[in-house]
Amino acid sequence: MTLKLYVLTEKQFLPRHEVTYPMEERGLQFGDGVYEVARIYQGTYFLLEEHIDRLYRSAAAIRLSVPFDKDVLMEKLELLREMNNVKEDAILYLQVTRGSFPRNHAFPAENRPNLYAYIREMPRKIREIENGVRTILTRDVRWEYCYIKSLNLLPNVLAKQEATERGAFEAIFYRDGDITEGSSSNIFLVKDGKVYTHPATERILNGIIRMKVKEFCDLLHIPFVEEAFSIEDIAQADEMFLTSTTSSIIPIIQVEEQLIADGKPGEVTRKLQAAYEKAAGLAVKNAK
Repeated sequence: MTLKLYVLTEKQFLPRHEVTYPMEERGLQFGDGVYEVARIYQGTYFLLEEHIDRLYRSAAAIRLSVPFDKDVLMEKLELLREMNNVKEDAILYLQVTRGSFPRNHAFPAENRPNLYAYIREMPRKIREIENGVRTILTRDVRWEYCYIKSLNLLPNVLAKQEATERGAFEAIFYRDGDITEGSSSNIFLVKDGKVYTHPATERILNGIIRMKVKEFCDLLHIPFVEEAFSIEDIAQADEMFLTSTTSSIIPIIQVEEQLIADGKPGEVTRKLQAAYEKAAGLAVKNAK
């Protein structure tokens, strides 16, 4: 990839090495901000508007003002893509914080948010998409407002690190015995041809790909049940899969020591993957 390193800030476009913020920045010191990650396939944004809409919802939930109106921000992000000469698969990272001010827990009197967005290459996870992944379970100790895509990700980071150290792809959160979501994904269970997932309450992030899976299920006449399933239900699952912007739809073939069915990706998951590939204008390649 021949990516150039331009970054969009609240003031201007800058070369990446020129982007600096003061030490007393509220996103850095308090996690006082929100963010989004959007996919780029073959140089083209995928579901960008859905991500930007969620950014504004998250910002509103924490009483944060985004520096640009939606239409202006969309135009600037398209220009950012062009300036960076994006031709391949990549991601956009976009963050908004409450700004740079002397440290104080209360909101600053002046409304002066910080924003930055950058693009970096990210190939698709073809092997995982084709073959499926192992996962672990970990207790969900996060705050109550997981529907806000905020910068407060330390529990997610610790869970993902545990998964990595145990040779797994993802950590699946549970609360009171029920599965909520993954450290960076939404989690689904398939039983008797029905897709089950935790309802879109304050306890989970309503993922953009989660929303698309619901649409795909409607198109494919697959029952989509927004109902929490338990750790015990996993042993009886016909299939499981996870979704996220960076991972798309990936089969889960093992949770802890429990194989899911025969330990191979299932038919419903494959149908949903095919629907995703079609929507994104892609084709699943053979695992290498």
